[in-house]
Amino acid sequence: MSSSILQFAPFSSAVDASFWQTLADKKLNLYQLSDASHTIQGYYTTGHSVTDHLGQSVAMSPHLCIPDQLMDSGESMDRQAIFQSITQKMELVMKSGEALKNPASLFQFFVVTFADLKKYKFYYWFCFPAPMPTLPWTLTQPVQPIISHYTKDQIRSLSQAYHTFRSQHGANAGYFIVRQNQENFALGTLDSFDQHQESEARFADPSGLDTLPGWPLRHLLALAHSTWKINTCKVICYRETTTGSAEESLFLHTSLPKQSQDIKWVGWERNANAKLSPRMADLGPLLDPARLANASVDLNLKLMRWRVMPDLDLERIKHTRCLLLGAGTLGCYVARCLLGWGVRHITFVDSGRVSFSNPVRQPLYTFQDCLEGGALKAEAAAHHLQLIQPSVTSKGYTFTIPMPGHPSSDQQLKNDSERLSELISEHDVVFLLTDSRESRWLPTLLGAHQKKLVINAALGFDSYLVMRHGVQPSSLGCYFCNDIVAPTDSLTDRTLDQQCTVTRPGLAAVAGALAVELMVSVLQHKDGKEAAADKSNPSLLGLVPHQIRGFLADFHHLLIEGQSYNRCTACSPTVLEHYQANPDKFLQSVLEDSLYLEKITGLTEMKAESEALLDDWAEEDDF
Repeated sequence: MSSSILQFAPFSSAVDASFWQTLADKKLNLYQLSDASHTIQGYYTTGHSVTDHLGQSVAMSPHLCIPDQLMDSGESMDRQAIFQSITQKMELVMKSGEALKNPASLFQFFVVTFADLKKYKFYYWFCFPAPMPTLPWTLTQPVQPIISHYTKDQIRSLSQAYHTFRSQHGANAGYFIVRQNQENFALGTLDSFDQHQESEARFADPSGLDTLPGWPLRHLLALAHSTWKINTCKVICYRETTTGSAEESLFLHTSLPKQSQDIKWVGWERNANAKLSPRMADLGPLLDPARLANASVDLNLKLMRWRVMPDLDLERIKHTRCLLLGAGTLGCYVARCLLGWGVRHITFVDSGRVSFSNPVRQPLYTFQDCLEGGALKAEAAAHHLQLIQPSVTSKGYTFTIPMPGHPSSDQQLKNDSERLSELISEHDVVFLLTDSRESRWLPTLLGAHQKKLVINAALGFDSYLVMRHGVQPSSLGCYFCNDIVAPTDSLTDRTLDQQCTVTRPGLAAVAGALAVELMVSVLQHKDGKEAAADKSNPSLLGLVPHQIRGFLADFHHLLIEGQSYNRCTACSPTVLEHYQANPDKFLQSVLEDSLYLEKITGLTEMKAESEALLDDWAEEDDF
């Protein structure tokens, strides 16, 4: 009878989408720029049985490895070198006898990947290395169903014996020996093979084709030839259906020509076009666009950490809750810069509406926001921020911050002050970005009382001030520590030029960016918000100055350190004690008479003493 060449059904990889999601997560948070190899688990099932490892129908090693998981373009990959590396290890496994004791090591695979994490496209190339003799194995008889050799009862007994064997040997149950004793079967490991006993080599066959055995048979035949020196072999291709029946298993009689000595290795998987080329999994359409945008933002920041600053704590920045008091020009630029740093929690407070002059200077607003009387600024800013970055948590609150010299009803003052205090307590960093001096007073007091990091930004026509308030026990001062005049009403009866913030258009973007960068530098300092403004003790990102005063007229800035003032009208111990004793009464007194702050802090007395001293000098000059 003429023999026919034995052909094998190659593997076709099937990668669950969750694998790529996990790979992306590990790439971002663990592997980063590393191109080292990593071990993964691979599974196949017998015949038509379609269950995963949770269903315990796995027939192959759960610790198959990747020799190289390259995170680079496929063009720069030396795939032949990778291939030779793994096949040399597999040859050694067969020659050393390790495969007899550990059959799982006989069959391995690897995959080379390139992850485009901005578009969530994954390029990958699987390889299932298998030995192929110079002259092929042949079938000495046609492929026969197992039912032609065994009865149904015998097949059922065989299936039960295999289930027992698999439960005992786990991953090593992919290859085994079968011996028949009348109606019963005894299954043994490969190292129990005895040429003098009637036995068949058997393997868990992943193929579902009627006449083609699966790819793992290549390894079993190569092992039989190299280890047991046999050229003919009876093989059972064990297969299970979805019902657990093994009646679709096959029985083979194989032979290898004696002159076939050397082997070569094959195994690269072909793509969907039957070409030796990588495949591509595009998860972009499957993912929530908001999640995709979120991952892309994180990737940009993590690239900065991977390439420049490995110790940069991005998680601390990301989870910092920022409260922006003022949703005008400064507020818009600060919010956009915070998004760039990956901050996910931004809250606005403002009492105004969007006017027609705003959109060209305040980048969170559009012309549509100006119509019908103008949208509420705080709410519109929060809404547009979420349109830019859907994953951000952003809210807008519309109310007026209580200000010295601006009386209000007891109930209104109580509502507004309590709401502001609650918002400050719920956030980690407070940005003072309002357009008047007195509107910064109460947030400064509350920030000092609650020991929050307060970042202040103020604009002139061509100058700016960006500073951080000192947090006890720091000796750094606040925005009001350099003044001997209490904040008072500066908004009433203003002229047209005084009603608008008249500044050079680019000034707010500069000051807003510096305010955010100052916050980030402080967060990366080992002392955090209590960090001193000491040039000899910088943060990971560099200096953490107290004040930055900039001048566009000659394009330079100064770094200034100001000490806290024990008569400060906002953060001095006296002011804090009066506030803690009776917040409502104290605030009502300040709103009705801003000079009240000068009285309790001793500024009124100090001014009187200074004026008396000047009078004395003037009298002396008269003589």
